[in-house]
Amino acid sequence: MQKEFNYLDRNEFNFEPSQKVIDAIKHFNPKDLCFYTRIYDQGKKSVVSVRLSEIYGVPEEQVLLGYGGEDILKNAIHYFLMDGSNKTILIPEFSWWYYNRVASECGGNFEMYPLHEQDDTFAYNVGEVIDYANRVHPRMLLLASPNNPTGNSLTPEEIGRIMENIPADTIVLVDEAYASFITSDTDYIAPLVNRYSNLIISRTLSKFYGLPGLRCGFGFIGQGHDQFVSYINKYLGFNRFSEAVALAALDSDDHYRRVADDMEWGRQLYKRELGSLPGFKVYKSVANFILIKYPLDIKEALQKALAEENYKIKFMSDKGLESCLRITLGRKEQTQTVCDTILRVLAR
Repeated sequence: MQKEFNYLDRNEFNFEPSQKVIDAIKHFNPKDLCFYTRIYDQGKKSVVSVRLSEIYGVPEEQVLLGYGGEDILKNAIHYFLMDGSNKTILIPEFSWWYYNRVASECGGNFEMYPLHEQDDTFAYNVGEVIDYANRVHPRMLLLASPNNPTGNSLTPEEIGRIMENIPADTIVLVDEAYASFITSDTDYIAPLVNRYSNLIISRTLSKFYGLPGLRCGFGFIGQGHDQFVSYINKYLGFNRFSEAVALAALDSDDHYRRVADDMEWGRQLYKRELGSLPGFKVYKSVANFILIKYPLDIKEALQKALAEENYKIKFMSDKGLESCLRITLGRKEQTQTVCDTILRVLAR
């Protein structure tokens, strides 16, 4: 019997959904799909946006919903870069390649600002980000926190400092797709969104809640963008099956926090087993993946050894990260297998 293939290259979820999610799927009434939701009769987008408003303390009219976090990201960039003559977006270096493509799709142009390698982490230089934003005066500024693939993040205080010191007409989009793996604190979101009208914070059920196949993203926007909210909103409501599953996931934090603890075990294993080896550097991560610098001369042998084990990880090809691996933090036995395979290749 062929062994199951283990995909640890796309930051997907290698654990079980919560029991509440499983029950929501099992007990969903198919007849509910025969009717539109009636929630828009109440002036609301969805039962999910109502629940998110309650959880995060942000008015429902400022809650965004989308077909995954990608949808919110894409709609925001397309809308704001096509609104007026300023079509420039600032994007962090060493970040998701898709940011650049989305900007080019709508005729926008992008400039990159640096992320800096510091010991065993990458970091934003907040003052430098502020200087870039004031010099370039972009229509949009993108901040990824945590950033993919480097795994570093910004503190709420750093986000606030950036917002306070950049042009007020620059729309700031904070991509928090990978948030919540290290901390459950979300109390900073409502104050920031209430204070800064030019702020969008985007999240998703794909990462922490482990439902990338559900395609359910959400976010929050400052006041005064009714036209954008209308642009991104679905007049006839959202997928009722997805709504039921999303509500169950949002009510399952204890389950997903236990999964996050297993991921922390994996971070510590990689650091302990590989961190002090010649040619290796295990970077700090607050996401569901970890970035590891490795000796490039073992690349071919490592690819072969992992393939023999039916494992796939990400061998980075981004400029400046060519000697790095990005590994999704999976179940304990998966993490152990990858670590053991690396050590076995080194011992040859």
